[in-house]
Amino acid sequence: MRHDEIIGKVQALAHLPDRGSTERATQSVLRTLAERLPTGLADHLAAQLPPDLAAHIRETTASATSEARPSGAGEPFDLTAFAGRVAVRAGTTEETALRYCAAVLEVLDAAVSPEEMRKLTDALPADIRELLPAGRADEPPA
Repeated sequence: MRHDEIIGKVQALAHLPDRGSTERATQSVLRTLAERLPTGLADHLAAQLPPDLAAHIRETTASATSEARPSGAGEPFDLTAFAGRVAVRAGTTEETALRYCAAVLEVLDAAVSPEEMRKLTDALPADIRELLPAGRADEPPA
Protein backbone atom coordinates (compact mmCIF):
# COMPACT_ATOMS: atom_id res chain seq x y z
CA MET A 1 0.00 0.00 0.00
CA ARG A 2 1.32 3.47 -0.87
CA HIS A 3 1.86 6.25 1.64
CA ASP A 4 -1.00 8.41 0.35
CA GLU A 5 -3.39 5.47 0.46
CA ILE A 6 -2.42 4.62 4.06
CA ILE A 7 -2.80 8.23 5.19
CA GLY A 8 -6.14 8.56 3.39
CA LYS A 9 -7.52 5.45 5.04
CA VAL A 10 -6.30 6.50 8.50
CA GLN A 11 -7.82 9.94 7.98
CA ALA A 12 -11.21 8.43 7.07
CA LEU A 13 -11.23 5.86 9.88
CA ALA A 14 -10.04 8.27 12.58
CA HIS A 15 -12.27 11.11 11.33
CA LEU A 16 -9.34 13.51 11.14
CA PRO A 17 -9.86 16.92 9.53
CA ASP A 18 -6.71 17.21 7.43
CA ARG A 19 -3.60 15.51 6.15
CA GLY A 20 -1.27 17.18 8.67
CA SER A 21 -3.16 15.89 11.68
CA THR A 22 -3.40 12.46 10.07
CA GLU A 23 0.37 12.34 9.47
CA ARG A 24 0.97 13.35 13.11
CA ALA A 25 -1.48 10.74 14.41
CA THR A 26 0.00 7.99 12.24
CA GLN A 27 3.55 8.88 13.22
CA SER A 28 2.59 8.92 16.91
CA VAL A 29 1.04 5.46 16.74
CA LEU A 30 3.90 3.94 14.71
CA ARG A 31 6.55 5.31 17.08
CA THR A 32 4.69 4.04 20.13
CA LEU A 33 4.09 0.66 18.50
CA ALA A 34 7.82 0.43 17.70
CA GLU A 35 8.61 1.00 21.39
CA ARG A 36 6.25 -1.83 22.40
CA LEU A 37 7.44 -4.41 19.83
CA PRO A 38 10.68 -6.38 19.89
CA THR A 39 13.22 -4.59 17.68
CA GLY A 40 13.39 -7.36 15.05
CA LEU A 41 9.62 -7.46 14.66
CA ALA A 42 9.44 -3.66 14.43
CA ASP A 43 12.11 -3.74 11.72
CA HIS A 44 10.17 -6.38 9.75
CA LEU A 45 7.04 -4.27 10.04
CA ALA A 46 8.94 -1.22 8.78
CA ALA A 47 10.19 -3.22 5.79
CA GLN A 48 6.58 -3.65 4.62
CA LEU A 49 5.67 0.03 4.83
CA PRO A 50 6.43 2.97 2.53
CA PRO A 51 9.86 4.49 3.32
CA ASP A 52 8.58 7.68 4.94
CA LEU A 53 6.34 5.74 7.35
CA ALA A 54 8.97 3.06 7.95
CA ALA A 55 11.40 5.81 8.98
CA HIS A 56 9.34 6.54 12.11
CA ILE A 57 9.65 2.92 13.22
CA ARG A 58 13.34 2.67 12.36
CA GLU A 59 14.22 5.91 14.17
CA THR A 60 12.42 4.66 17.27
CA THR A 61 14.10 1.24 17.23
CA ALA A 62 17.51 2.84 16.59
CA SER A 63 16.98 5.07 19.60
CA ALA A 64 15.89 2.11 21.73
CA THR A 65 18.94 0.13 20.63
CA SER A 66 21.24 2.98 21.60
CA GLU A 67 19.55 3.03 25.01
CA ALA A 68 20.53 -0.64 25.36
CA ARG A 69 17.06 -2.14 25.42
CA PRO A 70 17.67 -5.68 26.67
CA SER A 71 17.95 -8.22 23.86
CA GLY A 72 15.95 -6.03 21.50
CA ALA A 73 12.83 -6.68 23.60
CA GLY A 74 9.90 -4.32 23.43
CA GLU A 75 9.03 -2.15 26.39
CA PRO A 76 6.39 -3.87 28.53
CA PHE A 77 3.61 -1.30 28.80
CA ASP A 78 -0.17 -1.65 28.77
CA LEU A 79 -3.00 0.01 26.87
CA THR A 80 -3.16 2.98 29.25
CA ALA A 81 0.52 3.76 28.73
CA PHE A 82 0.20 3.12 24.99
CA ALA A 83 -2.67 5.60 24.69
CA GLY A 84 -0.85 8.08 26.92
CA ARG A 85 2.28 8.01 24.78
CA VAL A 86 0.29 8.43 21.57
CA ALA A 87 -1.71 11.29 23.13
CA VAL A 88 1.44 13.17 24.16
CA ARG A 89 3.06 12.70 20.75
CA ALA A 90 -0.09 13.68 18.85
CA GLY A 91 -1.04 16.50 21.21
CA THR A 92 -4.47 15.12 22.00
CA THR A 93 -6.48 13.34 24.69
CA GLU A 94 -6.06 9.66 25.50
CA GLU A 95 -9.60 8.98 24.27
CA THR A 96 -8.80 10.50 20.89
CA ALA A 97 -5.45 8.71 20.85
CA LEU A 98 -7.27 5.38 21.19
CA ARG A 99 -9.27 6.24 18.08
CA TYR A 100 -6.02 7.01 16.24
CA CYS A 101 -4.50 3.73 17.40
CA ALA A 102 -7.47 1.68 16.24
CA ALA A 103 -7.47 3.41 12.84
CA VAL A 104 -3.73 2.94 12.26
CA LEU A 105 -3.82 -0.68 13.37
CA GLU A 106 -6.77 -1.40 11.08
CA VAL A 107 -4.91 0.10 8.12
CA LEU A 108 -1.74 -1.82 9.05
CA ASP A 109 -3.81 -5.01 9.07
CA ALA A 110 -4.62 -4.37 5.40
CA ALA A 111 -1.19 -2.99 4.44
CA VAL A 112 1.18 -5.70 5.68
CA SER A 113 1.31 -9.43 5.13
CA PRO A 114 -1.00 -11.64 7.20
CA GLU A 115 2.05 -13.41 8.65
CA GLU A 116 3.56 -10.12 9.82
CA MET A 117 0.26 -9.01 11.31
CA ARG A 118 -0.04 -12.32 13.16
CA LYS A 119 3.43 -11.83 14.66
CA LEU A 120 2.51 -8.28 15.65
CA THR A 121 -0.72 -9.50 17.24
CA ASP A 122 1.15 -12.19 19.18
CA ALA A 123 3.62 -9.61 20.51
CA LEU A 124 0.95 -7.36 21.99
CA PRO A 125 -0.76 -7.84 25.33
CA ALA A 126 -4.50 -8.57 25.34
CA ASP A 127 -5.54 -5.02 26.23
CA ILE A 128 -3.67 -3.47 23.27
CA ARG A 129 -4.89 -6.27 20.96
CA GLU A 130 -8.42 -4.95 21.63
CA LEU A 131 -7.53 -2.04 19.31
CA LEU A 132 -7.03 -4.40 16.36
CA PRO A 133 -9.83 -5.12 13.88
CA ALA A 134 -12.42 -7.43 15.45
CA GLY A 135 -11.38 -10.65 13.71
CA ARG A 136 -7.70 -10.08 14.42
CA ALA A 137 -8.21 -8.97 18.03
CA ASP A 138 -10.12 -12.16 18.87
CA GLU A 139 -7.35 -14.49 17.69
CA PRO A 140 -5.56 -16.21 20.57
CA PRO A 141 -1.77 -15.78 20.64
CA ALA A 142 0.09 -18.53 18.80
